[in-house]
Amino acid sequence: MELKNERKPGKYLNLVDALKLFAPGTSLRTALDDILRARMGAIIVFGKDDLSGIIDGGFRINSKFSAQRLVELAKMDGAIVLSTDLKKIAYANTLLTPKILKTSETGTRHKAAERTAMQLNSIVVAVSERKNKITVYCGQEKYILEKSAELLRRATETLQILEKQKEVFEDSLLHLNILEVTNLATTNDVCSVLQRMEIIKRISDNVKRYLIELGREGIIVSMRLKELTRNLQTERERVLRDYFYLKLSKVKTILDSMNFDFLLETSNISRMLFEELHEREVSPKGVRILSKLNLSEKDRDALIAGFDNLEKIFDATEEDLVEALGRRQGIEKFKKDLDKLREKILDGKRV
Repeated sequence: MELKNERKPGKYLNLVDALKLFAPGTSLRTALDDILRARMGAIIVFGKDDLSGIIDGGFRINSKFSAQRLVELAKMDGAIVLSTDLKKIAYANTLLTPKILKTSETGTRHKAAERTAMQLNSIVVAVSERKNKITVYCGQEKYILEKSAELLRRATETLQILEKQKEVFEDSLLHLNILEVTNLATTNDVCSVLQRMEIIKRISDNVKRYLIELGREGIIVSMRLKELTRNLQTERERVLRDYFYLKLSKVKTILDSMNFDFLLETSNISRMLFEELHEREVSPKGVRILSKLNLSEKDRDALIAGFDNLEKIFDATEEDLVEALGRRQGIEKFKKDLDKLREKILDGKRV
């Protein structure tokens, strides 16, 4: 089975992207698992155009890649080099002679693999028969491949945590809805919602990491993840626009830079975003709540510009709305829809 539609290893930006090559079901992962089961060791270098000065001896193969060929060649002691496009096995039984001396590894094979990956800024795989593990080196990064069953177990457990967080988030969002339409929202209320959003985002990123390595075996988990995170980014954007209209980019950068432990205290978030040590009342622009209505973006922006905050929009008369939107057509219906939305929110219903 030939490797198809794969990006060149040298073009990978990070280890997460590189792990796509090793998903269960790919011919490469099949070969690595077979080598491990046979209790053999191996070093596999993902090719570069110029390997002069880093490999010595061995022999040129230049043969079409297949899992079976890779397993057979692993019976020899030296390193195996794959072509840049991963379609061919270029060299076998070669000696790696990287110039970089820095390494955190102890075994001879893993030392050579790490140094080579760092020098080439590419991917090198070390299979250890003694430790019974497959280690992927990608430039400066290192990752030990897990068995599919273990990855699936971790992904499922993490997904269960995500489901609980989603329930808490939805409750906090319903609470914020009520506070916003009654103009009682505080910095702490807003930060509580943002806290849950950011926690969900980071947990979902962990699940995505597992899914990359699981490949096709993670389809069910992937479907559930999409259900749980649907519209989350959109809601996050609207909350931020409601309260940080003029410094949106800065606030996003601050949130993205927060680590998980820092996020666990809402006071930390409030201090960083609102620059306040104590809780205070805040009024939303109305971006998020108005998005629940059948309203064009142009009309929504006109309302926000004309009334400044959500409370004034809800309290506006039909004449006020005509002046803000610059038309009389459809104003009566919009006013009724606005009142119905407020009633629905005050009844504690999802919008």
